[in-house]
Amino acid sequence: MKDFMLIFRQPSYDYSNLSPSEMQTLTKKWQDWVGGIAAQGKLKATGQRLSSEGKVLKAGGVVTDGPFVEIRERLGSFMIVKADNTDEATTLAHGCPALEANGSVEIREIV
Repeated sequence: MKDFMLIFRQPSYDYSNLSPSEMQTLTKKWQDWVGGIAAQGKLKATGQRLSSEGKVLKAGGVVTDGPFVEIRERLGSFMIVKADNTDEATTLAHGCPALEANGSVEIREIV
């Protein structure tokens, strides 16, 4: 079995605009989805949700505000799953709540 990182990219929007019940519903979707992967014995590690604030260091020592000033999506979080191959890891990514918000899941083998 190999390890794969699922990287969650989402449109840049402010979660603070969600009502408490909307945030609770969204949190439950994530918990249920991750719980389903864990129940299959495929979950290796989860990452915490990342702040939208940050810096980007580029070649030559150039530092910019970031992290993704040029694009309209941001890296929201990640998790590591166990799967036999990329196809199985991709199957595990289906149902990710980020997809409901026009986000994406990048699936990468950890080598």
